[in-house]
Amino acid sequence: REHALLAYTLGVRQLIVAINKMDTTKWSEDRYQEIIKETSNFIKKVGYNPKTVAFVPISGFNGDNMLAPSTNCPWYKGWEKEGKNGKVTGKTLLEAIDAVEPPKRPTDKPLRLPLQDVYKIGGIGTVPVGRIETGILKPGMVVTFAPSNVTTEVKSVEMHHEQLAEGVPGDNVGFNVKNVSVKEIRRGNVAGDSKNDPPAGAASFNAQVIVLNHPGQVGAGYAPVLDCHTAHIACKFSEILEKIDRRTGKSVENNPKFIKSGDAAIVKLVPSKPMCVEAFTDYPPLAPFRRP
Repeated sequence: REHALLAYTLGVRQLIVAINKMDTTKWSEDRYQEIIKETSNFIKKVGYNPKTVAFVPISGFNGDNMLAPSTNCPWYKGWEKEGKNGKVTGKTLLEAIDAVEPPKRPTDKPLRLPLQDVYKIGGIGTVPVGRIETGILKPGMVVTFAPSNVTTEVKSVEMHHEQLAEGVPGDNVGFNVKNVSVKEIRRGNVAGDSKNDPPAGAASFNAQVIVLNHPGQVGAGYAPVLDCHTAHIACKFSEILEKIDRRTGKSVENNPKFIKSGDAAIVKLVPSKPMCVEAFTDYPPLAPFRRP
């Protein structure tokens, strides 16, 4: 249940439900339908439309319905879901994975590239690596790293040891930068185009949070370590602004003293050091965070 809620909160909009260990129920159709009904009700509450979800009965241990249709469930006629271009059908988990529609790559937005690591390579120099989330990265571009506030020129861009004319969203790239030491930039920094809405560190930000599972109450002063893109930083709850309905987003209480497991709220967070975080409406991949 937490996985579905977490996935939806993090922006995952396409879902497959694989119903595993069907061999332990002797491939009972009644049990399969019971699980579909229960799961459909839950994911609907989270925000998913069950009609757009493929439900696949499988046995991971025996390989049934994983790559090829199984003969152990003659009652199973295959999965069916609604896609962007109409009805989609199939029988196996592999077919359901193949039917996932590729997301639109946001090449038109300004560059955002969270750094996964920074290497010093002999004869080449400093090479930051990471996945491009939005925009385009090209040799010759002048990039700014936030929150380090370092600006430099990109000399080259590579993926899988091949030079690229440009990197696009979804590409895991390494790029060589001029006159920057490995000590000046680090994992968790975000690279952006210095001439087009460059990223900046946030001293504080308001966020919608959902408490999935926490012992006791959460109040102002609580300071969990959060993972936001590749950053890993402690952030303090400086203020709980309002408690909201987690399904509708409507306010149910202003300035509550605390929140607890199952609650959703709008809170003001203060990072222990500057952190690059963006509004979900502007840069969706750089907005979600979670407590590891």
